[in-house]
Amino acid sequence: MSKAFTKESEAEDDDGETILPSPPGGKNYITPTGYRTLRDELFHLIDEERPKIVETVHWAASNGDRSENGDYLYGKKRLREIDRRIRFLTKRLEIAEVVDPSVHHGSDQIFFGATVTYCEDGGVERTITIMGIDEADSAASQVSWIAPVARALFKARIGDEVALPTPGGTRHLEVTDVQYPAPQGSLG
Repeated sequence: MSKAFTKESEAEDDDGETILPSPPGGKNYITPTGYRTLRDELFHLIDEERPKIVETVHWAASNGDRSENGDYLYGKKRLREIDRRIRFLTKRLEIAEVVDPSVHHGSDQIFFGATVTYCEDGGVERTITIMGIDEADSAASQVSWIAPVARALFKARIGDEVALPTPGGTRHLEVTDVQYPAPQGSLG
């Protein structure tokens, strides 16, 4: 059966790599640090990891019977994974729009790149940093700029109370602090 009839989602490319949906307006905001991280990973894959695997596969193929050659089979599988990741990173970097949050340094209003501390209804205090889709890490208290909490907080200032609609009812968040990174050098 053709892949065209088995594809589950429009958010997958031809190799099954999940491509995160484009946010409204088609923008893919990312910080300069996030852009450098993705770009460095892409260059590492292209310049270092892929050539090593190609060399291993070439060596393993020269050993004869490929059907029972673990180095060959693993190498081909790893090569497909690397190529898939290279295509994914290339696509994401092509549509990335680098936004430097340090331009808002000293501001008390919430924009992309802000580190925001807020109090919830029950007095629970949380601190999050609003990041790009491709760089947000929930384990590090980073949320994507398209996340509901980030959207609710955008343009609020210290002291403002915002409503966050949730399936369990509306939560009220009071902004207690807004920080931005200090200005640095340019994107390198």
